[in-house]
Amino acid sequence: MAEVKMKRNLKSRHVSMMAIGGAIGTGLFMATGAMVSQAGSYISVLSYVLIGVLIYFLMSAIGELASFYPVSGSFSSYAERFVDPSLGFAVGWLYWVIWILVAGIDIITLSKVLQFWPFFQQFSTMTLCLFFLALLCIVNIASVRIFGEVEYWLTIIKVVVVLVFLLVGVALIFGILGQPAHGLSTFVKNSNVGEFQGFMGFFAILSTAAFSFGGTESVAVASGESDNPEKTMPKAVNQVFWRILIFYVATIFIIASVISATDERLLDTSSILASPFTLIFENAGLLLAASVMNAVICASVLSAGNSGVYFSSRQLYSLSARGLAPKVFSKLSSNSSPQYAVLTTIAVIVLSFVFEHYNAAGYYMLLSLVGVLIVCIWIIAIYSQIRLRKAIKVQGKDVKEILPYRSKFGVTGSYIAIISFVALIVLQTYADFTTKGLLAAFYDVLPLLIITTLFVGYKVVKKTKSVKLEEMDLTKFKH
Repeated sequence: MAEVKMKRNLKSRHVSMMAIGGAIGTGLFMATGAMVSQAGSYISVLSYVLIGVLIYFLMSAIGELASFYPVSGSFSSYAERFVDPSLGFAVGWLYWVIWILVAGIDIITLSKVLQFWPFFQQFSTMTLCLFFLALLCIVNIASVRIFGEVEYWLTIIKVVVVLVFLLVGVALIFGILGQPAHGLSTFVKNSNVGEFQGFMGFFAILSTAAFSFGGTESVAVASGESDNPEKTMPKAVNQVFWRILIFYVATIFIIASVISATDERLLDTSSILASPFTLIFENAGLLLAASVMNAVICASVLSAGNSGVYFSSRQLYSLSARGLAPKVFSKLSSNSSPQYAVLTTIAVIVLSFVFEHYNAAGYYMLLSLVGVLIVCIWIIAIYSQIRLRKAIKVQGKDVKEILPYRSKFGVTGSYIAIISFVALIVLQTYADFTTKGLLAAFYDVLPLLIITTLFVGYKVVKKTKSVKLEEMDLTKFKH
């Protein structure tokens, strides 16, 4: 379990801002309007409230693990230490692939969004992709502190725009800006529109809401380079409730209260002019809305790509440090950067550009797997926390002495979340099978088949054994 030590150069403000930034992405800026248009106001708001509660339970469980065992490549390490080394192997490599796909698609999205301005139309998307990937490579190799600063300021830009959006939306609701007040009449009118109605309709939008929160858990990966994880991790967890309430629930409510759900532009998630943020700013008379929102979305996807390179490279570093990948990837530069892990990750991301260029449909098919893969990671992380709690009880230890941070809901919230996430995958598979056919359902279960194959394969080759509760190492991680 020995791990090459990194310098803990991420300050509390970096980790806190990363926790906030995880809630703000292109899904919030672009897809929220489509959700309201497809499911109506009531179902959209209710879905985010429900998923928000489950995400809070998830982050509380992760907070216990990250403050007790703050290492890079955290989810793989949790599964290895608290469940089974084979599960740690499977989770580690899958999490690396997930973030490579996320980073690749974010950079591709950035190159396409930039075409909004005539200046960038003279460059091909491949040229722009390579330029920004090279920029992110420099940021991630230079120093984790530089990465933290870049992420910090990009997130501030996103937060400011969302807060301005919320203020403008409230002003429109009450007619403060001179236009007729919307009140709650528009919200009520938007309640029974769209194709997703009833129980299965609610579930369809529920799964979309759950997948839109992907990346919220990734702040735990930064615990390995946080200067004081016992304080920063609980703080980051406690922020989850408020950022969900402000950045998702309030945003969905305002969109459903100001824009007609029958507006066909809301279904176009590929055009900046269709962003509900743009539409609301335009309704407020802010004529530069499209350009401003385009700049913000560029900052958003650049931030997401930056995070993708960071998380994937740290995952590869962690695998190497624990003997699950070639040792070269755990070598650190003088500024504590896993440069070989970063460069290898960058090279694989380039392959995703090439693959997307020649087979766009195939690339997006692979990307569609990311949502279910992330939910699988969530389930395994929560199970690791439950196992840790059980081991503390079996060994007769005091949970207050073992865990620097303890979830307010203990394992009760964890059980609720894990059962809900399993049901989410099962019902998603059933819904896709009945509406889209066998192939769509197969894509839903493919991540489970991949995880099982990696788990069983490593167990057979290495002959690993599950960690017994009475023998689990409950020694706090030294940092």
